[in-house]
Amino acid sequence: MKINRLHELKQKLTNESDLSKIWLFYMDHFADKPEFTELGDRAESEFLNTVLLKTCQQMLGSATKLTEFLLVYIPKYQLFHGCFQVKKRNGYIIYFDDLKVGLLAVSADYPPTDTFTYSRFSQMRPMSAPQDYNLN
Repeated sequence: MKINRLHELKQKLTNESDLSKIWLFYMDHFADKPEFTELGDRAESEFLNTVLLKTCQQMLGSATKLTEFLLVYIPKYQLFHGCFQVKKRNGYIIYFDDLKVGLLAVSADYPPTDTFTYSRFSQMRPMSAPQDYNLN
């Protein structure tokens, strides 16, 4: 595993229009590599919980409940990654906290197959307060 490829993953996450290419790159270079998964610790994120619930509801067309949600955070790379189940389908998430951009992948069918539905998402950064200029 070449951890420097995370920079390439970030570029793909922000620029690639084919979301499956982003996901395949992540799976090929990081997902199942023990040296990658051991870099982080279990984490929680209210923002990512909310994104997952709302996005899965939109993807699956009805209210959903997430189960078996395991989220890991790697502080050095500001990367969250994790897995979950929704309606017996496998789901996965990657999210770069510094970019405020992530990708959600959910198995398209049950039982799970190699076909996924994807959603890229971002967190809006707060705007700074406007300056109060007196032009008189």
